[in-house]
Amino acid sequence: MSLQLYGHPFSSYTWKALIALYANGTAFEFREIDQSVPKYESFTGKAHPSGQFPVLTDGDAVVVETSSIIEHLAVHHPGPAPLIPADPAEAVVTRMLDRVFDHYVMGNMQRVIAAHFVNRDDPAAGGLRDEPLETEIAAGKALLRRAYVWLERWLGANTLPPHVSLVTCAAAPSLFYADWVEPIPGDCPRLAALRAELLALPEVARCVDDARPYRAYFPYGAPDRD
Repeated sequence: MSLQLYGHPFSSYTWKALIALYANGTAFEFREIDQSVPKYESFTGKAHPSGQFPVLTDGDAVVVETSSIIEHLAVHHPGPAPLIPADPAEAVVTRMLDRVFDHYVMGNMQRVIAAHFVNRDDPAAGGLRDEPLETEIAAGKALLRRAYVWLERWLGANTLPPHVSLVTCAAAPSLFYADWVEPIPGDCPRLAALRAELLALPEVARCVDDARPYRAYFPYGAPDRD
């Protein structure tokens, strides 16, 4: 099969690429990361500059970084889902929101999670900390709340591109997991409604269901919802 996606079902960034593939019914092979293989000895470890996943292969092409993977799919494997708006101005807004969700929602959610781990890139220091770094957790949660407020204001003044777009792919996993570590507050009803709307999409629901067997990996213990 020409297209192969290397990733893990519990990975938020893997979801981001999977949502785009599912939305357009694109034929591909999912290659789950073998966690018994040392990070930098694996295919993704060698393909990505910092050894991260997901990684997409399309024939001889190797594409890293999820936003670029979705851009690649939009160009080379288009379908009914408008992953990138045709209008250049709308495409700029779509890419802007993609960066907001990746950096300030997903990134700060992962900052909180990382506070529970010893440096995972060092095999001699891997695993959970005896005590999480409380200063990192507090900082990550504070920045998540700031991002929530910004997004609430933006949603009140603007309209999202139609689903399933690059924004959908970025927003769904970031809001799914971020709400686990710092619940969306009551004064952000538009953002909470967007999260519920995204989780109801078939492409997103499929990712949620496929990730259920791995919820024990979540450092806090996954909440009994979603």
